[in-house]
Amino acid sequence: MNSMRMRYLFILLLGTILTFGNCVAQEKSNPPVESQKKEAPQQTPVFPQQTRVPSVKTNTTYSVDMITDKLEFPWGLDFLPDGQMIVSEKPGKIRIVTKDGKVGEALKGVPPVRYQGSGGMFDLKLAPDFEKSRLVFWSYVATSNGDAINCVASGRLSQDESTLENVKVIYQIGPTSGGRFHFGSRMIFDQDGLLYVTFGDRFFAGRGEVQQLNSALGKIIRINQDGSSAKDNPYAENKNALPEIWSIGHRNPQGLAFNPVTNELWETEHGPRAGDEINLIKKGANYGWPEISYGLEYRGGGVNGTGLTQKEGMQQPVYYYDPATAPSGMTFYSGKLIPEWKNNLFVAMLRGMHIARLVIDNKTGRVINEERILVEENQRFRYVIEGPDGALYAITDGASGRIYRITN
Repeated sequence: MNSMRMRYLFILLLGTILTFGNCVAQEKSNPPVESQKKEAPQQTPVFPQQTRVPSVKTNTTYSVDMITDKLEFPWGLDFLPDGQMIVSEKPGKIRIVTKDGKVGEALKGVPPVRYQGSGGMFDLKLAPDFEKSRLVFWSYVATSNGDAINCVASGRLSQDESTLENVKVIYQIGPTSGGRFHFGSRMIFDQDGLLYVTFGDRFFAGRGEVQQLNSALGKIIRINQDGSSAKDNPYAENKNALPEIWSIGHRNPQGLAFNPVTNELWETEHGPRAGDEINLIKKGANYGWPEISYGLEYRGGGVNGTGLTQKEGMQQPVYYYDPATAPSGMTFYSGKLIPEWKNNLFVAMLRGMHIARLVIDNKTGRVINEERILVEENQRFRYVIEGPDGALYAITDGASGRIYRITN
């Protein structure tokens, strides 16, 4: 009996291994999800998995429910301790949405925003110690002497959840004349309660400052909750640099997420015509814009007239898109409800009008498979986040902005 049982177990194990091997082989040979013609075919990847990896398909059955379509261009979303959602809207309002989708009145106490071009209200995050401090942080565009400035503010949510109290601007960039676009401004807290904030290049108005260390344009900064520079920032000892800078060389970064396996910071970034990027962010690193890019200028031709995609001392994107998909907010999934998605990266796509599921090889730090979900909804997706219930939640960019729940 023991001999027969061992033989049975061996056959069962062998079958499992062969099945797994066949699945891996199939995934490696599948065509990529992107089939459109490249806008910049002359740009070639540095390594094979840098763009258009093989596709993969979710085997688990999952459901997609629309919770509400009563929001106006929602941009950021976070979860209150009781499971309700707090949402920022680009025209300048912050609202609380119940679990079943009832949208509350706009919170009082929110300063006015400059809702012009691509500016307005952006991301929103609760402080890591929200249950004690009740602090809410948000980013937005204000007006200074007629010009646009990026701001980060904080305020205390009142006990009746109607008002943001003691509001103060904790960080701001100097005004940029004519800079009506590319504000970036995604935010995330790390395990130490430090706040990372992305800033764009303000289109052509601020492109020249992206590689300069005395400007926050085209940068990711790392600050304390009072807006001061965090300790151990890479340029803290450089008298000619802003001490809050964490990384440089970004065009229009709109997504941040920490990989739960490696604790590394990942970022999404809009390229010009093609060349949208997903980056693994390293302390003090230079991501190349506008010196290198896998995209083209909108008017045609290589970026900055060079068309360079590589340069010494500048980081390569982990993954790039051609044609552009306009990647925005993103999250790594913990796999509580759909185990086959565990530690996968989910990215909200605006122009692509889907959510990308990216399978990551954490040993190499590279994307190995890609899937597109929610394509049938035909929506511009702004942000995706895992909720406290283990489901994924996604918001859409529109006048009748939606919240979707994706669950098993």
